[in-house]
Parts: sequence; C-alpha cells; structure tokens
Amino acid sequence: MNTIYILWLRQLKRYFRSKARLVGSLGQPILFLVALGFGFGPIYAKAGGGNYIEFLAPGIIAMGILFTAVFSGIEVIWDRQFGFLKETMVAPVSRFNIMIGRTLGGATVAALQGIIILLISLIAGFRPVNWLLVPALFLVMLLVALLFTALGTAIASNLEDMQGFQLIMNFLVMPLFFLSGALFPLQGLPAAIEVVAKADPLSYGIDSFRWLLVGTAHFSLGLDILVLTAVTFILLVIGSFFFSRIQI
Repeated sequence: MNTIYILWLRQLKRYFRSKARLVGSLGQPILFLVALGFGFGPIYAKAGGGNYIEFLAPGIIAMGILFTAVFSGIEVIWDRQFGFLKETMVAPVSRFNIMIGRTLGGATVAALQGIIILLISLIAGFRPVNWLLVPALFLVMLLVALLFTALGTAIASNLEDMQGFQLIMNFLVMPLFFLSGALFPLQGLPAAIEVVAKADPLSYGIDSFRWLLVGTAHFSLGLDILVLTAVTFILLVIGSFFFSRIQI
C-alpha cells in the first residue's frame, strides 16, 4: 500500500508542477466548448434540441478526462527511457502494486482535469439540474478516468518510443471521442454508427454524466455504471498483465 501511495502522489506532483501541461491540456476542451457551444447553439435550438451548451458540457468534460487519462500512459515510456522505471521495478514490491499506483495517480489527475472543465462550463453558462448529484458525478468521473488510464498504461507497456504511442493514441482516441455521442445525440444514427457507439465505453461515461448533470440519458444510469465497471476491471487486468511483462 505504501508503494501505491508513493506512486499516486508522484503523479499528482508531476501534474501540479507542470503549469504548461495544465494550461495546454485545457486548451482543446475550452475551444470545443466555446466554438461549438456558441457556434452551433442557435442551429441546435432551431432544430428543437434546446440548449446546446447543456447538451455539450458533459461531453467536453469527458473529453478532458479521456485525453488526460490515456496520454498519462506516455509516462511509462518516459520513465523507461530515463531509468526511473527500472529503479521502481527492481524494488522489492510487486509489479501489480506499481501498476495500480501509477494508474490511480493518472486517474486522479484526469478526474481533476474533468472537475476544472466542469468549473469552466459553469462560467460558460452551464448549470446542473440537481446540485445534489454532483458528488456522485465526481465518483463516476474517477471511474471513467480509471478506465482510460488503464487503457493507456496497457498500450504503453507494449511500446518503447513515444512517437509510436502518440500515433496509436491519436488513431484510437479521436474515434472514441467523436463516436461517443459527445457532440451529437445518439438517437436516430445510421445502424453502423449506432453499433460502434454502443461498443464505445466512452458513450456510457458521457451518458452517465448527462444523467447526473442534466437528467437525460440515452441508455440508463444503471447500465452505464455496469458497463464502465466491467470494462475498467477488464482493462486493469490486461494492463497489469502487460505491465508485468515489461523488459527493463
């Protein structure tokens, strides 16, 4: 447990020490929120969809969590190249504890990123329908962050260069985001896209965010939590397996 805590704390220190990383990671979500929210807002309202900022904000919160969580895996490659990972691996602790500590740290950072974007959304005019559900939202945000941090760690454990990781992540992350219903409703989609959206775990994360923030959902909160929990468990098992096989 001490190893898990130390690695978790190290991830947080990295996050708060790098002001450029903090500001840079907020740039894209803010751009999407402002440009799309106010740009497509009138069109969305004329089409009978209501307030687009209200619809968009949960998706942009999930976007911030997704990008921060998945790209936290690059720190595995970074630490391997600069020798810190080797120092950690030769310590008399299990690799499972090391992986869990790093994953929890990355997930906490990603969840904090989501909270910051939620605060920015409030400045943009978004308001939750029930403030009493916001604490539950934070727990679901942490679950989503844990899922995608485990995914990033699993992929990074099989790679040795950062360029390859970035290419794979861009190939994976953008479809995960754009096909999750973050920017458009999932109702009435072509059958092929609907199948892909249902297979996308981020769809269930965004759906749970919308239920807790605005009171609407495409699936149901129970199904969302069930899918997120199951996929998180599977990815933690896979990530632990690949991390245990890292050659140092």
